[in-house]
Formats: sequence, C-alpha cells, structure tokens
Amino acid sequence: MNTKATDLNAKFFICIAALAAFAALPAPVQADDHEVTVRISVRAAGLDLSQPADAREVYRRLYFAARIACGNGNRVGLQPPASFVACYEEALGEAVRSVNRPQLNVVYLATHTIRDAETYGIDLPVRMVAQ
Repeated sequence: MNTKATDLNAKFFICIAALAAFAALPAPVQADDHEVTVRISVRAAGLDLSQPADAREVYRRLYFAARIACGNGNRVGLQPPASFVACYEEALGEAVRSVNRPQLNVVYLATHTIRDAETYGIDLPVRMVAQ
C-alpha cells in the first residue's frame, strides 16, 4: 500500500470539497427596498472533477441549485428576480468559474457559447481557443 499516494488523493478530495463549499450559488432577490443574496451550497465530496462523469454530476448539481436560487424557492416575503434566465445564467456561470476545473468548464461549454464563458470569466480549454 502506498500511503503517500493515498494521502495525496485524500488531500485532493478535501480541496474539491472545500471548493464546492465556496462555490455556493449566489442569486440576488428583491426584498422590499434592498437586495438579498440567496446562497445554496453544492457538495462535490467523493467526486473527481478530472473525470468527465463526475464533472457532469457536479454540473447537474450546480444547474439545479441555480434554478432553485433564482426561482421562488418557497421563500416567503422575497420576490424572485426580474429575469429568471439572467439570474440563472449568472448564478451558474459564476459557480462554474469559482470551481475553476477544466473538465467542469468543458461540460459548461457543451450547453453554452464561448461568449457566455468569457462573460463569466470561465477559462476556455486550449483546443477551443485555437479554433
């Protein structure tokens, strides 16, 4: 058993879990005269974001969290944002950018344009920049 390799893998997954904790989806919502930010934490514990299937799973979680954060989310007293689509796109784009993992960026680009990625500061894979 190689304990050094096991230790490095454990540290990597802990870092991914920490990134996921910080990749909460902020979504502004109106409450009377001021703006309220709704945050939803998305967990990636146990997932390897260098693997396409795991990156797709994290993206799926971010997608649903963005939809909840920008919808009414059963929040009493808060109005949903003026534009659900704009809120959702910003929440999802900012979350993908904050995680900043190449495979997750590729998954994002499967459903969004390069311009969308540039808008939210998402790093583009080298092969896409060359095109």
